[in-house]
Amino acid sequence: MIFVVHTIMLQIFLIVIILIAIAFVCFAVGVMVKGKFPDTHVGHNAEMKKLGVTCAKHDDAFCQGRSKSESCQGCKDEKQL
Repeated sequence: MIFVVHTIMLQIFLIVIILIAIAFVCFAVGVMVKGKFPDTHVGHNAEMKKLGVTCAKHDDAFCQGRSKSESCQGCKDEKQL
């Protein structure tokens, strides 16, 4: 009985490891095809801009009364893109 349970657990564990490996390979191929790592910064996403969503540091700077030029580095880089 215990042997059967351990065998089933080992099979499930191996299946999970294989699925994770496949996911990593697919991600790596996607990065190689596009030539760069995906940009996940909220301020650089065109769809987020359309919705009016900005990065948290930018919002914090606005709430504290600082100008846009004093906001986060990511927002400064956003203007250069």
